[in-house]
Amino acid sequence: MNPLRVLNLFRRITPSDCELLGLDPEVGRPEEYIWQYIHVPPVCIRPSVAQEAATNEDDLTVKLTEIIFTNTLIKTGLVKGVPTQNIMEQWEFMQLSVAMYINAELPGVPSQMGVKPIKGFCQRLKGKTGRFRGNLSGKRVDFSGRTVISPDPNLSITEVAVPDRVAKILTYPERVTAHNIDRLRQCIRNGPDIHPGANYLVAGSTTNASGSALPFKRSLKFGNRNHVANTLRLGDTVERHLHDGDVVLFNRQPSLHKLSIMSHRAKIRPWRTFRFNECVCTPYNADFDGDEMNLHVPQTEEARTEATELMNIKYNLVTPRNGEPIIAATQDFITASFLLSRKDNFYDRQQFSQILQYLSDATLHIDLPPPVIWKPVRLWTGKQVFNVLMRPNKDSPVKVNVEAKCATHQKAAPEYLPDMSPNDGWLVIQNSEIMCGVVDKAIVGGGKKDSIFAVINCDFGPDEAVKAMNRLAKVSARWLANMGFSIGVGDVTPGERLSTQKNALVAKAYKETDELIQQSKAGKLETLPGRDLDQTLEAMISGVLSKVRDSLGEICMAELTRHNAPLIMATCGSKGSKINVAQMVACVGQQIISGNRIPDGFQDRSLPHFHKKAKEPPAKGFVRNSFHSGLRATEFLFHAISGREGLVDTAVKTAETGYMQRRLMKALEDLATRYDDSVRNSVGGVVQFTYGDDGLDPTYLEGDGEPVEFARTWRHTKATVSHLDGRGLHPYEITQLVTDGLAQPRFTTACTQRFRDSVLDFMVERVVKPAANFRQSYGMYPALELEGDWDEYTDLSAGVSEASKKIVINKTQVTLKQIETFLDHCWKKYVKAKVEPGTAVGAVGAQSIGEPGTQMTLKTFHFAGVASMNITLGVPRIKEIINASKLINGPIINAPLVANHNERSARIVKARLEKTYLGDVTSVIEEMYSNDSMYLGIHIDMETVQRLQLEVTLDSIKWSIINAPKLKITADQIQIIPRKNRIRVYVDTNLADGEKVLPFYQKLMFLRRVLPGVVIKGLPKAGRTVINKNSKNEYELLVEGYGLLDVMTTDGVVGTHTMPNHIMEAQSVLGIEAARNCIIKEISYTMDSHGLKVDPRHMMLLGDIMCYKGEVLGITRFGIAKMKDSVLMLASFEKTTDHLFDAALYSKRDAIEGVSECIIMGNPANDIGTSAACLVSEVPKLPPRRKVLFY
Repeated sequence: MNPLRVLNLFRRITPSDCELLGLDPEVGRPEEYIWQYIHVPPVCIRPSVAQEAATNEDDLTVKLTEIIFTNTLIKTGLVKGVPTQNIMEQWEFMQLSVAMYINAELPGVPSQMGVKPIKGFCQRLKGKTGRFRGNLSGKRVDFSGRTVISPDPNLSITEVAVPDRVAKILTYPERVTAHNIDRLRQCIRNGPDIHPGANYLVAGSTTNASGSALPFKRSLKFGNRNHVANTLRLGDTVERHLHDGDVVLFNRQPSLHKLSIMSHRAKIRPWRTFRFNECVCTPYNADFDGDEMNLHVPQTEEARTEATELMNIKYNLVTPRNGEPIIAATQDFITASFLLSRKDNFYDRQQFSQILQYLSDATLHIDLPPPVIWKPVRLWTGKQVFNVLMRPNKDSPVKVNVEAKCATHQKAAPEYLPDMSPNDGWLVIQNSEIMCGVVDKAIVGGGKKDSIFAVINCDFGPDEAVKAMNRLAKVSARWLANMGFSIGVGDVTPGERLSTQKNALVAKAYKETDELIQQSKAGKLETLPGRDLDQTLEAMISGVLSKVRDSLGEICMAELTRHNAPLIMATCGSKGSKINVAQMVACVGQQIISGNRIPDGFQDRSLPHFHKKAKEPPAKGFVRNSFHSGLRATEFLFHAISGREGLVDTAVKTAETGYMQRRLMKALEDLATRYDDSVRNSVGGVVQFTYGDDGLDPTYLEGDGEPVEFARTWRHTKATVSHLDGRGLHPYEITQLVTDGLAQPRFTTACTQRFRDSVLDFMVERVVKPAANFRQSYGMYPALELEGDWDEYTDLSAGVSEASKKIVINKTQVTLKQIETFLDHCWKKYVKAKVEPGTAVGAVGAQSIGEPGTQMTLKTFHFAGVASMNITLGVPRIKEIINASKLINGPIINAPLVANHNERSARIVKARLEKTYLGDVTSVIEEMYSNDSMYLGIHIDMETVQRLQLEVTLDSIKWSIINAPKLKITADQIQIIPRKNRIRVYVDTNLADGEKVLPFYQKLMFLRRVLPGVVIKGLPKAGRTVINKNSKNEYELLVEGYGLLDVMTTDGVVGTHTMPNHIMEAQSVLGIEAARNCIIKEISYTMDSHGLKVDPRHMMLLGDIMCYKGEVLGITRFGIAKMKDSVLMLASFEKTTDHLFDAALYSKRDAIEGVSECIIMGNPANDIGTSAACLVSEVPKLPPRRKVLFY
């Protein structure tokens, strides 16, 4: 049919039939699908590019010209009577031109070599640089700057130094008021070239037809600025230069999480770089080797307010990924803190006062603490500097109480308390006074919830934490500059004793390796489960050689002097590790590629320098030399090979994780908490009824996923509220008072029952019972429960001595004031930890899962504890989970056992699960020929059957052979000889004669080849099964493969606790809730395997968004299309033109409710963040109706 006939048919379709076709006849009828007209965009869409000789027309213009020319040719041809073949060729060419005008990448159209492909409308819309992603979802902006960054420890962590040149270009529109008119007049007089000046004046000086004033923008570059300044009026707007204290947004790309863009206060300084305090490097992932960063100036008061309240540095000291501090001391600051807080650092009054002056800019009142040594001269210690740093004077409210393990911690002897650490590695701070311990990375660095700054931020607010961090940065930089701290060749030169120990250790490892190689050659090496001889040898040699570098690291830590710079940095955690020190000083160690030693590449050898099939350490990548001694040529090459692998891995990983995070963001971007505590998407669909099942924000959690760390809070309460102020309570009174306190309305309305129970459990287990036991140990009544008519005046000391009473009171006395204070702290912290309505939990969750991906690896690791079980980890595993893949690499079913302490029972169940072949239990297969028959004699090795605990008999093997597919063997072809444990399988030779011997012989060979592969026991879908001991020292089975239902129903397996790592199988067997739990568990396990902490609430949200539709939807273009209905959102993600064509076909409407749609349209996002709150005015009541007398 030709288009005209189709058009006429479409026109005859009635409106009711259109609705049956899924079309809205009022908006779009079927005849509109046949183009009768062509859309021509305006010239600004297809501009001409002028060059010296001629102008180049845009691709769209060229195509339009072709279409018009061809159309004219056809029209002329029809008039003149040109042959039909010519007209059809021109018709087809015009049809192709129109199609390419819309989409230039048509399938089946050959591309011309050497000619730049043209751009149609589709090409302008789709892709990273297309209209949607390149111009609508994100745009280039004014009032922004970019330059190189530099460190400056003298700046506050909330400040950024802006070059004066940048400050003169970037402006802020300030409205003239009575308070600032004089300052703005001076800015106008200074003009655009003198800072602080102004570039433009926006005044309402012109009028329109209605007589109202219109804003008029005037440049201050030229003209009489004094006159302009003198005539400045209230209400005018001056676009002035940046000043000190202005709010600016600071950003580094790639922006992987929300902390990659934060607001600072500008500090205008000379020179040409942006400068900021090094403490803020971690959230930006910035270093100073040439990095550049971006600066943006908010242009409205509303934007400044949001930047100050939401994006301020002080409100982002902790990461929402897991609630750990991310803005904290780093590198030199940690080194200086460690050196300053070590023992034997004493200062006289002059030196100590000078150090204290480093803390501030001479504006802080400091109370000098009492000296620790009075005679013969007054001396202060370095630890006291940190006391003043936390609490500089008596008016300061900061009283830090914390006990924490230092990075250098060595465990004390069992009979001592932990603070008796031999290397001063246990920190105790009481009321902001350090009792013992050194200040290292664990104490002032990021990543620890019990670090000083985290505790100050939690207990006393972000302002005090920022002040303390500023003091640390200043004192560390200045003290270290005075002391001097450098690294040189002398620091990495090994002593004679260290060299001797190194040579002895390497020689011992070489000897052990040679012994393993000899055992392997002699066949005496016992293979590891699931591995052959070569794999076992490689694993054992790798194990021996990998210990060498670790052992040398320990030796270096012990042998090098305490003044060694690399050792100091590795010890305190500021940079590097003991392995880095060992590589520089002693031995670079074994080089690894893809988890193995250097593979053979040159005809059975790694390099031509070695013998063929050499397994010795030097031939397989062991570098005996250190960086100090220098590497040999082969060692250098092996080291370069290993280094390149890491480089390539990082490059590939960046692209993989970037795409993964983009998909996560698109799926989760519109999820936000509402005022009813639920998490909903932009159309109001409920994804979670309570965020994270408890409604708590991970940012404000103190303990391990808990809103309050009770032990530290109780310790803080006891330190700040004296037990001498008030009567000591008996243990039963404490329990009663806590129970009554938790029953108050403020607790019952704001806190969950689970939280209230945990508070009571803590007080009973950690306070009441120990107090009762301590009283009993001194002969007093334990008084755990109220007995008889006891009251507060009853003497329960049971007549013990006064000395014993004092000891018990000193150790266990608790007062009413302490309990009230403790409960008050718990309530405040819980209420503070509740998630705010309007929080963009979806976007934060996507960033929290995507951002750690850059720290993962693309490799496949081995399963912890089981060398033979390969399991996919890292970025590939996260991709498998969020893609909801049907087939995965390394499917494993974890099967707990009923008899989980008996290895023999585990082997029996393993035999039921693992696929066992006939060849595994066969010792000999004989071929037997006679005149009238041919058969295979199979000798069954019953010792192997018993050793493997196989529940098979000769009869069960017979039926396995009969039921095997493709063999087509009947029961009368098999003969069992029980006495000799043999089975005979006959070839059917009823028609045998001289001509047919050859075919039967081929049948026999076929049987000989296929029979060893017959499955005689185990599950058909299951592969290898490995017995593993879990963390509870219980036996469990790890089954490789699929078949969850079969494993669950196997005798000896605890079916109710069996869980696969394959999400889709969990859904098909156990349902959607099991699939959700599987997603959460698997992502959590993958993160933990790489040492990455992510709050479970983020993973729960991901599990819910993938499952809330009732089926598991992957975070892919197909899954997101099922989750979302918005055309603009889907078009801005992937398959842009497909979604637009589909929307046009069915006349779809977009309500512009989601985040992506609102950004595209330039609207504030709906029901999220600042837009979540809305003012609702009360409708005035109608006046009461008057009674009427007459109708």
